[in-house]
Amino acid sequence: MSRSTPDWAASVDALAGALARARYIADRPLATAVFLAVRLEKPLLVEGEPGCGKTEVAKAVAQASGAELVRLQCYEGLDAASAIYEWDYPRQLLAIRLHERAETPAQLETEIYTEKYLLRRPLLRALDGSAGARPVLLIDEVDRADEEFEGFLLEILSEYQVTIPEMGPVRAKQPPVVILTSNRTRELSDALKRRCLYAYVGYPTPEKEVAILRERVPGLPDVLAREVVAFVQALRGTDDLAKRPGVAETLDWAAALLALEERSLRPETVRDTLGLLLKDARDLEAWRGERLEGLLARP
Repeated sequence: MSRSTPDWAASVDALAGALARARYIADRPLATAVFLAVRLEKPLLVEGEPGCGKTEVAKAVAQASGAELVRLQCYEGLDAASAIYEWDYPRQLLAIRLHERAETPAQLETEIYTEKYLLRRPLLRALDGSAGARPVLLIDEVDRADEEFEGFLLEILSEYQVTIPEMGPVRAKQPPVVILTSNRTRELSDALKRRCLYAYVGYPTPEKEVAILRERVPGLPDVLAREVVAFVQALRGTDDLAKRPGVAETLDWAAALLALEERSLRPETVRDTLGLLLKDARDLEAWRGERLEGLLARP
């Protein structure tokens, strides 16, 4: 358990307030999960729908705490060398050439496998944070990485350390705040899940989405904000979309309507800007005709 709790995370209410000041509106379960992750020094796995603010959780925590945000963007084929560390081979080779006549092979090995030749990638950088605020480590879209990569994460998530064969274990000076996100494109391993607290971020209620628009799109007329949310929520409720618009799409669309100086939704403007909400060609084709008119005609 954490030896001391910072003021911004002294309670669930304090943390929710700090996130709100960082312009992130967290409901009570999510705020509680983040609070416990900070207090218990446990990683937090945040799953949910794409574009609904999972990544923003980590950004808001970093801003609220005044800490460095270290981000690892996961992808298929990600390996330890790209995520944790690798050796600076050109410099090591140069050192070998400079010292090979003066030193034995054992002495050379001791010389070249030291911290000055170590290239710290995001995971090792987060463990090697300064003595100030605990760094925030964001492992983004972990479900896109291979199952093998999850094995590399287990030591970090359970012990806050990595083992470098040539140097031994490197343990965090202070545990980072670790937030993993997943869009559930594949099932994560039980071993990884057991090491994490868990939160789910789904589509927001209409009231919360209006509040998000007010916070994130300053100057948006209140009437337009409510019309935008009502339209997006109705669109999400249909059964045949290939990709439902997330909060990110709502924010982009609202900002575009504000830039176009719209005061309320007009069918022609909705039709012209629908590509900001529906990012699939088949969805756009299906909804630019009579179906769009019907949706706009709903009370």
